[in-house]
Amino acid sequence: MISRHGDYEIEESRARFQFSRVHAWLRETYWAHDIEREKVERAFANSALIVGAYLADEQVGCLRVVSDKTTFAWIADVYVDEPHRRKGLALAMTRFALAHPELQGLRKWMLGTRDAHPVYAAAGFKVVDKPQNLMWLSTSTWDRR
Repeated sequence: MISRHGDYEIEESRARFQFSRVHAWLRETYWAHDIEREKVERAFANSALIVGAYLADEQVGCLRVVSDKTTFAWIADVYVDEPHRRKGLALAMTRFALAHPELQGLRKWMLGTRDAHPVYAAAGFKVVDKPQNLMWLSTSTWDRR
C-alpha cells in the first residue's frame, strides 16, 4: 500500500526502510533515548506494520504499529525529521496506518504522546477518559525519571 501526501510518499515497504536513519532519530527522542540499533531493528521487525514517509529516495519519517491484527493496536515511534515537520506527515502516516486493510475491525487503537495531542486528535484519538483503568509496568530505569 502506498499513498501520496504532497511531494511525499507514505508506504509500508520494509525493503525501503532506512534503519540507520531511524535509529539515529529514535536514540535522540524522549521515549527511546540511547536505544541500541539492534533493539530498533527488532522492534520494527516484530511490529504488525511499519510505515515510512519518503521524499524521493530519502526517508523523512517513520511509524510502527504493534498489534494482534484482530482486536488491538498501539501506534509507536512516530517521528518526522526536523526539516520536514509541520507538513502533516505524522498525521498522514497515522491515517495510513488506521486505513491499512490488515488493521480493520479492531476494537481499540492506542498511543502515547507527551507533546503531539493535536496531531492525533485530528486522526480521531481522544485523551483516555478513564485513566484509572490503565496500568503499566516499566522495567527500564529511564522510564522512572
